[in-house]
Amino acid sequence: MRSPEVVEVTSPRLYVGNLSFDAAESDLFDLFNGVGSVQNVEIVVNRHNMRSKGFAFVQMQSVDEAKRAVTELHDKEFMGRKLVVSGAKAAPESRGDRPDRRESASESSESEAAAA
Repeated sequence: MRSPEVVEVTSPRLYVGNLSFDAAESDLFDLFNGVGSVQNVEIVVNRHNMRSKGFAFVQMQSVDEAKRAVTELHDKEFMGRKLVVSGAKAAPESRGDRPDRRESASESSESEAAAA
């Protein structure tokens, strides 16, 4: 198993990995609320079957509270698994902003055919 990338805490948004598939957003809210004020919890789910993908994002009130949460909760046993808690990478641009891969793939195969 590859070790997760450690991301420095530069915003109040945290990545929480190695999450039990049984964990609910309320469980994470309660856990992180013991460290500081939680603004939002979002467990990432598979959009087809709505089951947890085993990671989440937690938005704390401040960067200082986020850093404290990493210090106190990273590698802590929670619901039978050791949590991975680190700074979240910048949120990716929404999927609607990205070009459709199928369109760009068909365009490149058309130009390859024209070149042949």
